[in-house]
Amino acid sequence: MESCKIANLYNLDETIAKELFRDLEYPWEALPKISSFILELGSRLPEEKYEKRGEDVWVAKSAKVAPTAYINGPAIIDEEAEIRHCAFIRGSAVVGKGAVVGNSTELKNVVLFNKVQVPHYNYVGDSILGYKSHMGAGSITSNVKSDKTLVTVKEGADRIETGLKKFGAMLGDEVEVGCGSVLNPGTVIGPHSNIYPLSMVREVVPAGSIYKKRGEVVEKI
Repeated sequence: MESCKIANLYNLDETIAKELFRDLEYPWEALPKISSFILELGSRLPEEKYEKRGEDVWVAKSAKVAPTAYINGPAIIDEEAEIRHCAFIRGSAVVGKGAVVGNSTELKNVVLFNKVQVPHYNYVGDSILGYKSHMGAGSITSNVKSDKTLVTVKEGADRIETGLKKFGAMLGDEVEVGCGSVLNPGTVIGPHSNIYPLSMVREVVPAGSIYKKRGEVVEKI
């Protein structure tokens, strides 16, 4: 499925985790590698720009972290990022330059590219969010199927078995997710697409689309 390949979803120049995706074809292949990648990268971040806080947590000196936020390692918070009041970063998280992690938002095993916004009551787990993607208030990634079987990515009649039990959503660059939406396990949303509020999304949404509801996806003009 060409639309799901890394090259068709992301500008890798817009993340400090660019090396994580080297030699990979699909972005979800990076999910099991995030934790070890952070440990390796963190150890060589320049001390003049980043400081180590606690165990395996690297925070850029220009980032803003609220005193009520909790960050568990391994994690990297890049330059000019903002971690707001009561944000909960459970670990294995890369937060990009200028990204916003807001009030009561929870992150776990994720890569947020530069200028991503998850600002209000979001859960983002086992997911990768592309440059300038934005999740509206209360929207979440559901990362485990209700029957606990392995996640399959589906696009029409095409199927890719990921071999992963935990897999939330892959959002391409500049995706807008409306408030209160649920992105089901294995969701892939192409760049520059919009998801209507209160949507329940699964399968692959093509780039440059407006997702109104399942079976009603129109080209963005």
